[in-house]
Amino acid sequence: MLNTVLKSGYVIIGKGMKLEKLSATEFRSKCHSLVNEVATGKKELIVTKRGEAVVKVISYREKPESLFGIAKDDIVIKGDIIDPIENVDWGTD
Repeated sequence: MLNTVLKSGYVIIGKGMKLEKLSATEFRSKCHSLVNEVATGKKELIVTKRGEAVVKVISYREKPESLFGIAKDDIVIKGDIIDPIENVDWGTD
């Protein structure tokens, strides 16, 4: 599962987020360009040593003053959320 960190620090399932694993040697050789890619917020890195994950590199975000509206660009409402759903088996029998 791919995750993204909201400005509040809470983790949600990411949309458009890429998670890439690479060795410490590869990270060292491409560090500058990889950090720039992560800074866009569209990519996270897992750096490994001998096949074991040791570091997760994510973009830094300032903590907002308020949580109000924090996910306005991350949540999409599809359909009617007000009217009741009819003819749905909720499995409560």
